[in-house]
Amino acid sequence: MRNRREDPRRALIEVIQRLGRATQLHLDERHRHFRITDIVIITTSLLLLLGAAIDVYHARLLYQDFNDIISDMYSMQDHLMGVDADMGDITANMKSFDDHMTHMDSIAARMDSMSRIMPKIRANTQAMAGEMASVEENMELVRNAMGILDSRIHGMTGGVAIMREQMSQFARPLSGIVPFMP
Repeated sequence: MRNRREDPRRALIEVIQRLGRATQLHLDERHRHFRITDIVIITTSLLLLLGAAIDVYHARLLYQDFNDIISDMYSMQDHLMGVDADMGDITANMKSFDDHMTHMDSIAARMDSMSRIMPKIRANTQAMAGEMASVEENMELVRNAMGILDSRIHGMTGGVAIMREQMSQFARPLSGIVPFMP
């Protein structure tokens, strides 16, 4: 009978052992799931931090690009103001050009009269060419006369040099006498 009494305890002990093993398995599995969850949370956090860093970098690039765009717009506005002033000058010049174009009719009429006068000018120019030949002949005579004058002046220069030499010879004896004269 004792075996029988031991059997109910033994069954209870076996049930408690089974419950202990099941509880330990459950705790081990729960701890494993916690570790997996922690790894997933850390990985997700790192990915979110990386994404945030990339977003901050892109926001900084976007800010710089916007500043560059704004700077370009200011520059474009300045250039457009210059273009506007230049266009005002061009408009004023076009008005002046238009005023000058009204004179084209009188210029065309003068050109027509010049085309009629040009043959007469040509004939006069040809007559001048004939006269220029006679001027050249006269210039040749003048050139020859200048050569003769040059040689005569050269001769006169030599004569003056001789006279100067002779005067200095004549003046040497007098230079000693002149200081004593009153």
